Amino acid sequence: MPYLTKEKKASIFAEYGGKATNTGSIEGQVALLTERITEISNHLQANQKDHSTQRGLMKMVGQRKRLLGYMQKHNLQGYRALIEKLGLRK
Repeated sequence: MPYLTKEKKASIFAEYGGKATNTGSIEGQVALLTERITEISNHLQANQKDHSTQRGLMKMVGQRKRLLGYMQKHNLQGYRALIEKLGLRK
């Protein structure tokens, strides 16, 4: 069973992207990646030798970093609010 169901994704996009159907919003994409990164990090703590999943995790972290960099350049107030809301950059 996948850890991100259709309803869970819709609720993430509704909370961060404005509407559940607004799947292209930067805020929603970053929130979804953060959720996936958290789940995969928990998986890797139990399965330390799962190198293919570790590579996928690094790709997701890089994608989130690129999206946050874009957002920081184009919408600084939204960037700061999203970082605060997601609990990133402590």
